[in-house]
Amino acid sequence: MTQSLFLARDDVARARLAQSAVAYAFGVSQDDLEAPTRRSREAAFARQVAMYLAHIAFELSLTRVAQAFGRDRSTAAHACHRIEDQRDDRGFDASMDALEACLRAAPQPGDPA
Repeated sequence: MTQSLFLARDDVARARLAQSAVAYAFGVSQDDLEAPTRRSREAAFARQVAMYLAHIAFELSLTRVAQAFGRDRSTAAHACHRIEDQRDDRGFDASMDALEACLRAAPQPGDPA
């Protein structure tokens, strides 16, 4: 496999991990988050949170986030801006900090088991 295929595979795995954490924290189904359509307002917001966390916690570029989530770069950028604006709320900010810490603590590919 080429380096770019490894990166793409790892990016998708990170996106799924972010989606799983957000689905659990927000009480939204993983299927709704992975759907190609918006589904509900709650699912769309949770998907934006997952994109934001993939960008922040895993330090993925917006282009890589978009590719991992099967979206456009502008969609990923919009999601990150929207969530960043929401972080003025102390409760929401604390939730984002906790989810980010959880994702940063996850083992990375190649880490010893």
